[in-house]
Amino acid sequence: MSTSGRTLKVAAIQAAPVSFDLKSSLAKLTQLTKTAATAGAQLICFPEGFLSAYPWRYAFDATIGTREPRGREWYRRYYESSISVESEEFEVLKECARENGVVLSVGIIEREGGTLYCSAVLIGKTGELLSRHRKLIPTAAERLVWGRGAGNGLEVVSTELGKIGGLICWENYMPAARMALYQQGIEIYIAPNADDLPAWTATMQHIAKEGRCFVISVNSFVRVSDFPSDYPPFTAESHDKNPKGELWQKDDILNHGGSCIVGPLGEFVEGGEPVWDRGEVIYAELKMGELIEARMDFDPVGSYSRPDVFTLTVNTKPGLNVAFQK
Repeated sequence: MSTSGRTLKVAAIQAAPVSFDLKSSLAKLTQLTKTAATAGAQLICFPEGFLSAYPWRYAFDATIGTREPRGREWYRRYYESSISVESEEFEVLKECARENGVVLSVGIIEREGGTLYCSAVLIGKTGELLSRHRKLIPTAAERLVWGRGAGNGLEVVSTELGKIGGLICWENYMPAARMALYQQGIEIYIAPNADDLPAWTATMQHIAKEGRCFVISVNSFVRVSDFPSDYPPFTAESHDKNPKGELWQKDDILNHGGSCIVGPLGEFVEGGEPVWDRGEVIYAELKMGELIEARMDFDPVGSYSRPDVFTLTVNTKPGLNVAFQK
């Protein structure tokens, strides 16, 4: 489907979930989606782990060789606030997209069996699940509580808005994963993340310019007060301290945001400059004709590629442990 000449309004939701509370987080997502849809957004994007928590500063009381009962209890609470794609709660998410007539991208903590995955789902405006991507490599201590995704999630889907896909947080530093998306002709690259370091903004600009695509980088803005009062890192008994070396206070910021929207030449689109230290719905108009204009002198999988020198093979099989055959 040709998208040249069209303009698309998108929204990046820089907000925090009600951490460890799936019902309340769903209600917040529903309200924010309605707000963005009323403003005319056709594609609405939420951050990494919005349903229902990025577990800031907590390794669930695990050290090498030892796991504590409290950490197991909090893992259970984390599991209970996660979401399955085969659940009534996920139907609420699909209905939200359908009722507002929008394409919805949401970072979720997905549960399947006894394992949690950091996933991003794309839901069409009629409520169908268009794609599900599980983070291929959780970063650092994330690996304790999140499983690994498989190659079947490296998918770009064609929609009436354009070809949409993306990677989650530090997966975006994996060149091979990016190339897999470029090869599929990605036009709108969504990067839900939890990275508020200044260098991250440069990464998003680089990817947009490298892939000659629009990039929507959507992060949370999170305070201590967005977590339960008994969340271990922020209790008075915790050894963890804020950047001043003091006990954490309710208004202390955990994630400063920095969400932004970048055009295919690596420059911020109008209205898409990074937003810091506040919750905000960031809107931008994507001029889809700019995709072809940007590829006049560079196409990473076309005019500026050397398949006779470099090749990449992607295993797109799902990560199943047991295959049953009749």
